[in-house]
Amino acid sequence: MNQKPRTQPKDEHSESGAVMDTPVKTSSAITTDMADSALNPAQAKTAQPSSMQHSSMPHSAMQLSASQLSLGYEGKVVCQGLDITVPQGQFSVIVGPNGCGKSTLLKSLCRLLKPTQGNVQLNGKDIHQLPTKTVAKQMGLLPQSASAPEGIKVKDLVARGRFPHQGMFRQWSEEDEAAVNVAMQETGVDALAERAVDQLSGGQRQRVWIAMVLAQQTPILLLDEPTTYLDIAHQIELLDLFRRLNRTQGFTLVAVLHDLNQACRYADHLIVFKEGKIVAEGAPKQLVTAELVEQVFGLPCTIIEDPVSHTPLIVPLSR
Repeated sequence: MNQKPRTQPKDEHSESGAVMDTPVKTSSAITTDMADSALNPAQAKTAQPSSMQHSSMPHSAMQLSASQLSLGYEGKVVCQGLDITVPQGQFSVIVGPNGCGKSTLLKSLCRLLKPTQGNVQLNGKDIHQLPTKTVAKQMGLLPQSASAPEGIKVKDLVARGRFPHQGMFRQWSEEDEAAVNVAMQETGVDALAERAVDQLSGGQRQRVWIAMVLAQQTPILLLDEPTTYLDIAHQIELLDLFRRLNRTQGFTLVAVLHDLNQACRYADHLIVFKEGKIVAEGAPKQLVTAELVEQVFGLPCTIIEDPVSHTPLIVPLSR
């Protein structure tokens, strides 16, 4: 199969990672510098369009953790003394009140934010000491908000996820094409491939950004408030997709969510935050109590069993 090579823009390093020198505006540092060591185009594999299981993705092979982590902005301390180990091959969800440090922690885990103390480790190595391309091949980020160049097509935006696999001497390959096609199939946007991203609905656009992250082919996915601004139907569609990717493909997922009931329904591992500290973590069924919810959120409630998922369902009480 002969594929027309795609033109790839240059990248440049920033302190936190690599920033694409393109009109794509995203807070993700999980892109890469194309001037790093090049890959041999002869290594490209025959396209396998039917499933991500046919790709070379080493799912759940990486251990992500942080030790004695202190984080802040402009001298203000947001989190201090955090120890966390992300369970491999599980769907972890971070919850907590607004402004408690959830997204700050996620930014630090993907090296967008350098800690003032402590370190984040990827397979036992300080993430800030690793080459950008190494990190970008192991970890993908879906930021809170992102904007694409005006008029860019879905397939071309998804193709940006292949930046970590490109080099100065490596052109677009059949392997890249297959990764993009499968990512679009997995997220249900393959029928939109020729559509302009700015003409899509909010839910469709979010799926396109997810497809771009999937095309990156990393075993770890970090999701910062992925359901924000979506209606309830699209929220459930996305969360179902994330859970399916975890169950069938073995992705390690870490998401920040605001909806406690959604967090309880979808999370294997819940991390509860308050005032920059982890106050509890574990399986939702063993962790979530009315006392914990009131302690963390100041919300009197009762806990019943969700009749569908059989997970904790939080019912607020009148105040």
